[in-house]
Amino acid sequence: MSTKRVLIIDDDSRNIFALVHTLKVKSFDCISCLSAEEALKLLQTDETVDAILIDMMMPEMDGYEAIPLIKKIPSREDTLIVAVTAQAMTGDKEKCLEAGADDYVSKPIDVDKLLKALSKI
Repeated sequence: MSTKRVLIIDDDSRNIFALVHTLKVKSFDCISCLSAEEALKLLQTDETVDAILIDMMMPEMDGYEAIPLIKKIPSREDTLIVAVTAQAMTGDKEKCLEAGADDYVSKPIDVDKLLKALSKI
């Protein structure tokens, strides 16, 4: 089985650090971007990305704006996108899915839920 590669997009490097550590233990390969703009540039290259974890609340461009743009990149339209948000309020999950996310996990991240979301890749 080949190692699956996860792109983590989060403006907080501590969140990236925690996610990378958690996913490495579970044999995922991780790359990260601190902004949606940086991620969009990376996703337009032929970099291997099997899944994307995107923080929905970021300065400049948030996940709600970025997800539809990611889905418009021809080579990325089928890439699994998991929305990550600290806003675990009613309607948030629906809002993330409407923006084009394939799944949703809230912070603090429940590792089992995250791994279940990533089991689709």
